[in-house]
Formats: sequence, C-alpha cells, structure tokens
Amino acid sequence: MSFIDYRDNRPIYEQIVEYYKRLILSGAIKTDEQMPSVRGLAMELSTNPNTIQKAYAQLERDGFIYTVKGRGNFVKEKEDLMVEKENEIIGKLKDIIKEAAGLGLDFNKLFEKAKAEGEKGV
Repeated sequence: MSFIDYRDNRPIYEQIVEYYKRLILSGAIKTDEQMPSVRGLAMELSTNPNTIQKAYAQLERDGFIYTVKGRGNFVKEKEDLMVEKENEIIGKLKDIIKEAAGLGLDFNKLFEKAKAEGEKGV
C-alpha cells in the first residue's frame, strides 16, 4: 500500500495527513480505532519514521487523532470532525459565491455544472 505520489509538490507528511483525513472522514477508520504504528507505517511506506511522526502530530493538532502514552494513536469521534469539515466547506463556498457574484456569474448555473462534473467522476 503506497499512496505517496513522489511527483506531487506537497511534502510526504502532508500527503499522509490528507490520506488519513479522508479515511477517517469517510468512516474507513472508525472512532477509537488504533492508527498504524509510526515504525510500521514508516517501513510500509519506505519513509523516515520522523515523517510519520510529523504527520501524526499534524493530525492530532487538527483534531483527527489522539495519543495514549505507551499505546499509540487513536481516531477521535467522527461526528465532531464532520461538523468542522462541513463548516470549512461552507466557508469555501461562501468565498466562491462572493467571487462569482463579483464577476457577474450565476452561482446556481456554476453549481449545477460542477455537480454534473462531480457526478461523472463518482
């Protein structure tokens, strides 16, 4: 399992963070489920354990995981994360609506086009 794209301009730890955020938000990793060990994931991804530790620290700062000393890292409650993510997306949509209005574009038409494109990719 390697989800790291070496052609991606983002640092490896950021790719790891985004990957696990998606898994947690989608429910693929359940609340209170243990995350892979730092060493184990580093070996699996052929990367430095410090990179994994940095990713886990970011996930903890972002509220996706918590650490139990001596036991490892675990997934936090998903409901709170979903509310935060929803608020983040609403904020982005507000910015897009403002930008569209400033250009005289019809947001509803843009939304329908984007929705149709999104459904093609699903």
